[in-house]
Amino acid sequence: MFRRLLAIVVKEFRHIQRDPRSLAIMFLIPVVQLLLLGYAATTDVKYLRIGVVDYDRTPQSRALLDAYRASNYFTIVAYLPNTDALRFEVDRGHLRGGIIIPAGYGRQLEKTGRATVAFVVDGSDPTIAQTAFSAAQAVGQAQSVDLIRERLHIEPEDQPGIDVRARVWYNPEMRSQNFMIPGLIGMVLTFITMLMTAMAIVREREWGTMEQLVVTPIRPIELVVGKVIPYIAIAFWDLLEILAIGVWWFDVPIRGSLPLLLQLSALYLLTSLSMGLLISTLAQTQQEAMFLTYFIMLPSIFLSGFFFPIDAMPAALQFLSNFVPLKYVLIIVRGIILKGVGVPELSESVTAVTIFSVVLLILAATRFRKRGL
Repeated sequence: MFRRLLAIVVKEFRHIQRDPRSLAIMFLIPVVQLLLLGYAATTDVKYLRIGVVDYDRTPQSRALLDAYRASNYFTIVAYLPNTDALRFEVDRGHLRGGIIIPAGYGRQLEKTGRATVAFVVDGSDPTIAQTAFSAAQAVGQAQSVDLIRERLHIEPEDQPGIDVRARVWYNPEMRSQNFMIPGLIGMVLTFITMLMTAMAIVREREWGTMEQLVVTPIRPIELVVGKVIPYIAIAFWDLLEILAIGVWWFDVPIRGSLPLLLQLSALYLLTSLSMGLLISTLAQTQQEAMFLTYFIMLPSIFLSGFFFPIDAMPAALQFLSNFVPLKYVLIIVRGIILKGVGVPELSESVTAVTIFSVVLLILAATRFRKRGL
């Protein structure tokens, strides 16, 4: 049995080596996805291009602009004569917003200690607009605190009120790479194993070589196991590859147990492999197998919490997300890498992945036997 299984494994490895498209999908695409998502798919909003309409032109207005310039959120790239010019540049997409300082701003500050400025934000992108809006208010509040200190010679800490001191756990710098790159591990494990397993079996059927394998002494279970073993090995290679690039290139810390991460990843591989086998029983051609894989992957990405928080979704989509295996593996991977948690904290997700693995494996095996090799 071992010799027959080894022969199938060697045969599949040789086929992978002769197929440059499969090599590109399995080894290059994960790296490309990692680099693109690590740099491009970021939720960090910094250095937004803004313009200035300063009708006052006093030391007080320049001090306010210096405060905005000193923050990491804004970059002043244009001084404009009026609000119409500012609107024109925002409409063209050259600016994300602007500061409008009215005439008499400095005089009003000197007289009453209070003044009003306008900060306009391009709201066509709500994510950027919300961050810019919050940052603009924060800079204004900081300037107000400085004015109180200068005018009244009273430290803000000595004034009555509630002092809220926020702390960020697990990702103090709030780097988006620390969130995206661990999530990419679950996505790659799902995509590579599901797609390549489905295509490997459908390819034999499409090329007519499945019948030749059936008449050999190879048992069906040996054929299936022998064909999926190479993709398990490749999936683990991709996993280690992503971890290495994430740690050494993007400085993503691994706070939990690496052996535990590998063990639970192996458990999840059973789920994605079973899904690939199930797709192979539905698809007639490799093209159909690819389409079905993408049909399953796209909803999984959006409903798993990979990009968007599940808590912000409508109740119906939150309910559907409970049936997406990728959701639970993302909780496991991010929990181990970012939070350093163990099995007790991940018990619900581990149980869910185990249930998915058993159910999908039974469905795949049942359909595989009914359809036959």
